[in-house]
Amino acid sequence: MPVKGYSAASDQSIRDLVGYAGDSFLSALHESRPMPTHVMLLVLFGALLHASWNAMVKSGGDKLGETGLIAGGAALVSLFALPFLPLPASACVPWLIVSVIIHQLYYALVAAAYRAGDMGHTYPLMRGSAPLLVALVSAPLLGETLSAHGWIGVMLICGGILLLALHRHAAPRATLLALANALVIAIYTLIDGTGARLSGDAVSYVFWLTLFEAPPLLAWLWFRDGRQFRRQLRQRAAVALIGGACAIGSYGFALWAMTQAPVAIIAALRETSVLFAVAISMFILREPSGFRRVVAGLLVVVGAVTLRLA
Repeated sequence: MPVKGYSAASDQSIRDLVGYAGDSFLSALHESRPMPTHVMLLVLFGALLHASWNAMVKSGGDKLGETGLIAGGAALVSLFALPFLPLPASACVPWLIVSVIIHQLYYALVAAAYRAGDMGHTYPLMRGSAPLLVALVSAPLLGETLSAHGWIGVMLICGGILLLALHRHAAPRATLLALANALVIAIYTLIDGTGARLSGDAVSYVFWLTLFEAPPLLAWLWFRDGRQFRRQLRQRAAVALIGGACAIGSYGFALWAMTQAPVAIIAALRETSVLFAVAISMFILREPSGFRRVVAGLLVVVGAVTLRLA
């Protein structure tokens, strides 16, 4: 699907470089019109899918192996889908290459964080710290300006998510790993938001990204212990395919939404996946819960509503 409101880049400014050439579209950003309902619903559905595949990783024995299988499943789905999609514009290729490299670090940190702590602790930290970082740098890098309501929504969501995770019983190593991955998430969010816009087709971009990011991780798993990897593949093949489909859907919806609304708002709204993750950790993984998580969840919901009205 074509990216609406963008034209060829010029060398006059950073905005032109990332595809902001339409004056009417820039005016719409500064006027902060309400986000279309269908965009919001797709991002929320993507949030559910994201929490689901993370729960699959957490529930497995070998966290890095589970992560690699899901990445491989996503790559397999992409392989079948790509013949029906247009090629992305060549302008996005450098961003695509950098994103593939950064995603290797992301997957490694996801596995390490889930080895060190509960999903109810590490997931909120990883997902909750990232949108604030994105919001802080999206204005100078992408030329996007948030309204007062937009900033309130970002802060409410971040505050709620951090309240979920920061407490005296938290494992220090799990906290450090989760915060490190939040920085990685913020970096690839900005890279892929730009790459998707330059690609001319956000769906095509995310499928190519998913195809190329899996082989390095799978190669490492094979090199580390090929016998264990083959055994895990036989036992968890269905999880790999289902988790891979969830991973593609969650990120694909988010990247497409970034072509329709400011990156910082989409990045923050996507973090409502924490609500789904908390529910999964409580009712499926049977991790500890309490009043803190209820209050934090309400903050996230209020923040999402605020972003819808921004």
